[in-house]
Amino acid sequence: MGLGIIGRDIFRQTVGALLLVLVSLTTVVWLATALKQLKLIVSQGQSFWLFLKMTLLVLPNLMALIAPIALLIAAIHTLNRLSGDSELIVINASGATVWRVAAPFLVLALIVSGAIAVTNFFVQPYSMRTLRAYVMQVRTDLISQVLQAGQFTSPERNLTFHIRERDKNNDLLGLILHDDRDQTQSISYLAERGRIQSNGDQSVLIMFDGQIQRLNKETRDLKIVTFKSNVFDLSQFRPKTGRYEIKPRERYLSELLHPAPDDKYFKRFPGKFRSELHERIVSPLYPIVFVFFVIASLGHARTTRDGWFWQIAICIALCVVARVAGLAATNLTTINAAATPLMYAVPALSIIIATIAVHVRMSPKLGFKIGLELGQMFKTETRN
Repeated sequence: MGLGIIGRDIFRQTVGALLLVLVSLTTVVWLATALKQLKLIVSQGQSFWLFLKMTLLVLPNLMALIAPIALLIAAIHTLNRLSGDSELIVINASGATVWRVAAPFLVLALIVSGAIAVTNFFVQPYSMRTLRAYVMQVRTDLISQVLQAGQFTSPERNLTFHIRERDKNNDLLGLILHDDRDQTQSISYLAERGRIQSNGDQSVLIMFDGQIQRLNKETRDLKIVTFKSNVFDLSQFRPKTGRYEIKPRERYLSELLHPAPDDKYFKRFPGKFRSELHERIVSPLYPIVFVFFVIASLGHARTTRDGWFWQIAICIALCVVARVAGLAATNLTTINAAATPLMYAVPALSIIIATIAVHVRMSPKLGFKIGLELGQMFKTETRN
């Protein structure tokens, strides 16, 4: 059974609002994230293209986090418009139930949930690993750092580079290199001109027309050597290709399910693997939870707009409480495996409670009966 003309119209309106809100919120958060990366890129002298790639890699994860919120806002906006134009009253008068109105929202919630699941299982690990590789490259690539004229750069502690400028042939003019890593002596290189040459994994800095100043730290004796050309090995500052610890958020689903027996990070933090695995499975359920709360709060026709603001406030409060409870369950799961069922119980109970609320509001007699029974139970307990 399809959505029908009314359902398709509601679906189309909600999709438009969802895309608008999603793009707006993601852009704001992305700009804030990009500004942090911009400082790193500028200080390390990387290209704008690398900066753009690094910031774009954050977008899938940002959109997965923002999508449930965007769906909540879009659903509230659409139902608010339908109520304001009295369309909900007309739909209700035609004999349609609230689930007829809810159908397009639930279909859209399933689409959003599917997109979040794909992001959690496949896109997130890939993007975060790639981003980590770029960050390591930026922080360890000395060649890019040296090319920044007029700045003092330190690729590692007690090692400082400075150049006055670059000429049209990309030679480094006015070069200073201060190496204070040796505990016995401090070495300073001063050269009129320098040139970087790379051959595969080998990189060297060739300095011309300069001098080397060696200062003995114990005797304070200073020796000065003049040279026509001198070579300084830069290969040690090439981007590292060795293994590093892959965090749980950077791992694929199979790696979370079956970590290597000799994985040191897993042995130290098994709780993080457990909570990350179940959070990826549970988080796609929250767009559905939010839609159920929206339908329970705002999906029924009203003859007056009195109290509509409070209905929206209650709806948002319920969504916040459900998500915070889910995050609390995730943190408890990190500490204790026995709390894992709570991560699934929170969205499941939320959907059940919202469904009951919808049926109670659909049937005034049922709501009145439940109210009488609760009142009778309360009186009985008070007497006892």
